[in-house]
Amino acid sequence: MRLPDFRNLGVLLRILLGVNAASLVAAVLKSPTLPAIGPVLIEISALVQPVMFLTLLILSAARPLLDRLRGELGLAAVLLTAMAVTAAFDLLGGEPLGGGGDALPRHLFVTIIVVGVLLAWFDLRSRALSPALVEARLQALQARIQPHFLFNSLNAVLSLIRADPRRAEHVLEDLAELFRALMADSRALSTFASEVELARQYLAIEAVRLGDRLQVEWDIEQMPGEARLPALILQPLLENAVYHGIEPSMAPGKVVIRVYRAGNEVHVHLSNPVPTGGRRRQGNRIAVENIRERLQLFFDAEARMRVREHEGRYEVVIRMPYTDTDSRAVC
Repeated sequence: MRLPDFRNLGVLLRILLGVNAASLVAAVLKSPTLPAIGPVLIEISALVQPVMFLTLLILSAARPLLDRLRGELGLAAVLLTAMAVTAAFDLLGGEPLGGGGDALPRHLFVTIIVVGVLLAWFDLRSRALSPALVEARLQALQARIQPHFLFNSLNAVLSLIRADPRRAEHVLEDLAELFRALMADSRALSTFASEVELARQYLAIEAVRLGDRLQVEWDIEQMPGEARLPALILQPLLENAVYHGIEPSMAPGKVVIRVYRAGNEVHVHLSNPVPTGGRRRQGNRIAVENIRERLQLFFDAEARMRVREHEGRYEVVIRMPYTDTDSRAVC
């Protein structure tokens, strides 16, 4: 069983909702009348809420240790932590909820049940998301490497073989690296340094056929190269930028990529010109939705993506949590 990330906002919100829902059910079962549910719920919450928040605080602080524990050891560590906090509040917090000498065993039993149900639900959710990840991967294969890109790249190589064989060889090497990354394990997180290098290779291939029409501005001095992100996030966005913003226009167009760290988040800004008139191409937004879904699968509620048109440019803004380990990879 893989433990959830107790620092993830989505995980914390689900635990909060789950525990409060259990408290409400307990209050309903314990109350003799409907008006009594409110006071009973307050009494239960007076014990449950401090225990829950302190337990989550400890588990969040102990995340590096939990990441090294596998299977039953991790489950036991989480369960013992919750039981210890429950016992501490019950024994040190005055008269325990419900009174009587058997209150502590009852509370420990309830703690075991609630923690066990929550962990089982998170494990089931993780397993249920795996097919969705595979499906998203298959859709992304179609969205990222469109047939016209492959044919245009090969035609560009053919045109270079006689005139500039060395450059043709470099283009083929970049194309091979691009497809090698495409076929890599989608469950593991890549790094920003690797993604930027792959994006540069892609743009180098496009520059062969587009020439001076494709202008690229990189603003990555503040980029944390070691930060982790799902593989192939930048390249599909750049392919969209080229296909929708550069190809339809005969005039030069600039694609701007900016990556920087702000606190515990990494921000990605990408923009391209929007052609005017009949030269504008209509998109199906498959690539954008694939990226949004994969960010949610890997980072849950902590990742956000926004797209808009502003002052004649199409902009994509992504915010994701900074992490330099692969512990968030979906399995």
